[in-house]
Amino acid sequence: MRVRPALRGAAALAAGLAALAALPAGARPDPPARSYYVYVCAESEDEVALVRYGPRGLEVVRRVAVGRLPAETEGPHGIAVGPDGRHWYVSIAHGAPFGSVHKYATGSDAWVAGVTLGMYPATLDIAASTRLLFAANFDLHGPPAPGTVSAVEIDTMEEVARVETGVMPHGSRLSRDGTRHYSVTMMGGELVELDALGFEVVRRLQLGDGVQSTWVTAPTRDGMVYVTGNNVASVFEVDLGAWRVRRTFETGAGPYNLAVTPDGATLVATYKSGDAVGFWDLETGVERARVPTTRTIPHG
Repeated sequence: MRVRPALRGAAALAAGLAALAALPAGARPDPPARSYYVYVCAESEDEVALVRYGPRGLEVVRRVAVGRLPAETEGPHGIAVGPDGRHWYVSIAHGAPFGSVHKYATGSDAWVAGVTLGMYPATLDIAASTRLLFAANFDLHGPPAPGTVSAVEIDTMEEVARVETGVMPHGSRLSRDGTRHYSVTMMGGELVELDALGFEVVRRLQLGDGVQSTWVTAPTRDGMVYVTGNNVASVFEVDLGAWRVRRTFETGAGPYNLAVTPDGATLVATYKSGDAVGFWDLETGVERARVPTTRTIPHG
């Protein structure tokens, strides 16, 4: 089986959902002629599912048990496929007490290696140019304290750097060339830009008093990132060149995860508190459609 990189698969699924949302009621598009694959974490089940979207629709191909503590819910959280497609990587939030990131072989889904990181490693991303994985150590439990972002060399699975960014870092995303890393501080209301080669914070952008941000997208080709204002029902469009908020989209309750379709035309947002997925036209800044989810608390 040929497994495509998860980020491409997720983007393809998002693009497909955007197309479905724009169709008139009752319209039924033809299924794709080829299959797309994406890995999906089940955080409360300690499982990772390989999902296929293809000629027969959407289906779970198989489920992989992850974690090392049978009596505990360890919480797989962030997931990505490596640049060459040979391995996939998943963060395990809980540990004793620290969390970890693990490497599995695609195809067989056999465990290869793991590395212990900080408290509650959550979202992660991988730079193809440097083969470095960046994971946000969210540090969900205990009193608020500055959290960190870890850099892991994926061939050796060694942590090579750990950078303090702010309270509850989340939404780890990299620029296309792998030189810049972006995250948010959920309890600090900041967008943080990290030099992904020198391992240091280079810029911070305050998003507003009391804003709780949960996600930032990878930069678009025109130099924008999109950041959630989870508790203020907003998404901020940030111009990286000017380093300022250019537009604010008033969304449904609880925007949590975001993705931009490959053509750069549509922003897809999960409304974790609103039980829906929204599709935003980035040219006009208008929400084209909002689709209720079949289950509550949509995430990812």
